Amino acid sequence: MAKIGVEESLSDVQQALREKGYEVVQLNHEYGAANCDCCVITGMDKNVMGMQDVTIEGPVINADGLTADQVCSEVESKLQ
Repeated sequence: MAKIGVEESLSDVQQALREKGYEVVQLNHEYGAANCDCCVITGMDKNVMGMQDVTIEGPVINADGLTADQVCSEVESKLQ
């Protein structure tokens, strides 16, 4: 199953993804996403300084305004 990086404040999303069988790792620092197939972020600190360094080749999902189920659906659609 895919490895999904999720920001630590999104505990409900982490739980929902684990229940669907995904391997979930917390994104505590920028290198935490290095081996992930997909990442889920809160959007709180999205590109604050106008700089972007790519640390993941896969999709990044902004969970702002989405329920845990909606995020799971986004993850599933991006990984197909």
